Amino acid sequence: MKLLTTESQRHREIENEKDPRTSAIIGAAIEVHRQLGPGLLESAYEQCLCHELHLRGLPFRCQIDLPVSYKGLQLDCGYKIDVIVNDEVIVELKSVEKILPVHEAQLLTYLKLSGKKSRPPNQLQQFVTDARNHPQSPIKVFSVSLW
Repeated sequence: MKLLTTESQRHREIENEKDPRTSAIIGAAIEVHRQLGPGLLESAYEQCLCHELHLRGLPFRCQIDLPVSYKGLQLDCGYKIDVIVNDEVIVELKSVEKILPVHEAQLLTYLKLSGKKSRPPNQLQQFVTDARNHPQSPIKVFSVSLW
């Protein structure tokens, strides 16, 4: 039997289910989207997100070089991780209408190249900023929580 809950009860349940490592990052991304709205390049959202993380006192690094290691050779192929927050969450921003499997594969490959491990069981999390007010929002925040 399914119990009926009020909207405020459901909101509290959702708040309790949030991962503390990512909830502040999501909040920052939502604030950026509220201020800027849709239609800008990923780079603009990224710079604003980094500023918002700074304002919230969250330690982060932006545009971290990610060399490709191949049979003992380190290759600088121009890959970069968008943002790492608290040295435990990789954030990949996308200014697209829809997240495709190739975007997920990109983040998982970045994780592999970084040599870091993800935390089970929810290895990959996708957040659409301000989805309630902008269901077709072009800003997507992808993250992987690390151990």
